[in-house]
Amino acid sequence: MTEKNQESIIDKTTPAVGGDAKTQEVLEKYDTESRVRKVKNKKIAIGISILAILYSVYHLYVTYNPMPALLQRSIHMSVGMALIFLIYPTFKRQNRAAVPAYDWLLFLLSIASSLYLIIEYNAIVTTRGGIPNTMDIVFAVLTVILVLEAARRVTGLILPILALLFLAYPFISYMDWLPNMLMTRPFDMGDIFGQLYLKTEGLFSTAIGASVQFIFLFILFGAFLTKSGMGQLFNDLAMALAGSKQGGPAKVAVISSGFMGSINGAAVANVVGTGAFTIPLMKKIGYSKNFSGAVEASASIGGQILPPIMGASAFIMAETTGIAYGTIALAALIPAVLYFLAVIMQVHFRAGRRNLKGIPKADLPRAKDVLKERGHLLLPIVGLVVMLYMGIPVGFSAFYTIILTVIIASFRKVSRMGIKDILGALENGARQSLSVMIACAVVGIIIGVVNLTSFGSVMTSAITSIGSGSLFLTLFLTMIASIILGMGLPSIPAYIITATMTAPALAEFGIPILVAHLFVFYFGIFANITPPVALAAFAGAGISGGDPMRTGFIALRLALAGFIIPYLFVYNPAMLLIDTTGLPVNATEFPFPPIMEVILITVTALIGIIGLGAALEGYFRTYLNVVFRIILGAGSLMMIVPETTTDIVGLLIVAVVFALNYLKNKKDTKAIESKSAS
Repeated sequence: MTEKNQESIIDKTTPAVGGDAKTQEVLEKYDTESRVRKVKNKKIAIGISILAILYSVYHLYVTYNPMPALLQRSIHMSVGMALIFLIYPTFKRQNRAAVPAYDWLLFLLSIASSLYLIIEYNAIVTTRGGIPNTMDIVFAVLTVILVLEAARRVTGLILPILALLFLAYPFISYMDWLPNMLMTRPFDMGDIFGQLYLKTEGLFSTAIGASVQFIFLFILFGAFLTKSGMGQLFNDLAMALAGSKQGGPAKVAVISSGFMGSINGAAVANVVGTGAFTIPLMKKIGYSKNFSGAVEASASIGGQILPPIMGASAFIMAETTGIAYGTIALAALIPAVLYFLAVIMQVHFRAGRRNLKGIPKADLPRAKDVLKERGHLLLPIVGLVVMLYMGIPVGFSAFYTIILTVIIASFRKVSRMGIKDILGALENGARQSLSVMIACAVVGIIIGVVNLTSFGSVMTSAITSIGSGSLFLTLFLTMIASIILGMGLPSIPAYIITATMTAPALAEFGIPILVAHLFVFYFGIFANITPPVALAAFAGAGISGGDPMRTGFIALRLALAGFIIPYLFVYNPAMLLIDTTGLPVNATEFPFPPIMEVILITVTALIGIIGLGAALEGYFRTYLNVVFRIILGAGSLMMIVPETTTDIVGLLIVAVVFALNYLKNKKDTKAIESKSAS
């Protein structure tokens, strides 16, 4: 789309949203990751940029020249922390124009935490055999304090407090006033901090390992895509395809936010970034403030369940479970399609009920022109999927895709990246990775304590005991635990914590590992739109000017399918395109289920999703009264449940209600036409 056409759309359809200043204000209010310094000293600012660029170069280098895991992960963490202390202010209202002296001290201590391991590495792994001496414990305690402080600045208080609660447990786990199931042997400082600092089972666990090997590279890939104009492509293409349809801007928001959310994995930032454009468009055609913000929030968090990238969470899951990325991405496909269809159908029926039109085609780009101008930017994503399905290691695939992005972007002037753009992408990728890195480091504290004390087995026993042998009740308790743990946390650490704490409980019922992990993954993500802590919805309300809590509850309703679908694929894994019949719980390879079973499940679930959307909005061709809405909702839920009997009964109910409403609409239309003619 040309700049002239872009200006036309904004001028004719988009009211002002307060400009970049308001957008940044909303982003910083609900996303602590965005509260960064703007250093005025040019030399210091340039130095920070250079360090960030070198940080990215380091990750590209170790992809092909790996170091021992402990050292590679410690450098990743320590340099990342050093950048955090330079970039993020100590307090929200602190002067952000300069770096105070104590942050320079924290910067040096962060580097020292890794240098010590590099210098002492041989002694640690050979002479001392991982048994800590006094200096090891000193540096371990120092590093844990640095990690918690860095996390507080970037992610807020919730994650550090959670880590401190876990860290306190081994100090008191032997005391007789604890319940018997929580009591363990006594642990000393060497046991606890040696576990956290000298082994790859604590701070440098698989969580930080995935961050350095996979997540960083995919965040960097997203930074390069952004520099090339991928965000503009998604917006323009969504506008061309759906902008003129009934309720078009809301559908544009769902499509563009879903795709962007899949790549960047940052729900709140995605709500603010794409919402600054889509929310005013939705309000312009008649959607309410609360509904507009809720649409953007529900679409943005949904991007993280959308293959192929899933906000990099798929790669964490692959690392955690040992299941191939391709299997995970394929398994996530049908549930993701059902979720986005559910959101789109609700905005469609809301538009029909309120007679909300789309944007005039004259003000929209043409899909042909959009693809001609920027369509080549889709090729790196296609290349990434092909490489991953060919079995090329994830790290190498990300590395090659970054190079491929630079090459393909150069095909057209509008997307071509010069040296300055490439350096900018390297810097932005490093900055954007810091929140995930430090969250994974804090999660390492939790994982270290769980591995040391066997607290995970205690949690599993507690959930299964309370569940009283009922699979459904255990699923429900797991869902609640996942939502609570996911509230206020970034999606990746939320998934890691919930997978560590709650997924093993499902294995007690013979639930396959992939199914269990996808179950907790879904609810950890949807915590972002679950009141009372619904940060993505609150950010949407900040852009739309709506009420945060009401926006949260509307987003929850829009995402209702996302709360139902995980139960469906637990009871029938064929929805995940896997056949678990006769396979052990910890299987990492799954055969494809019978094709007719997949088709039947998909079709009935699609019809059920459409019926559920109509019931929630009270509209299909014309208004649905309360009785019909209840009946239609019940019938739709019966169709979503993967059972032959419920499918047949549900299909009959949905068909009858739709037919009656279709005839009612036809009759009303004729009556209006006759009245007009007379």
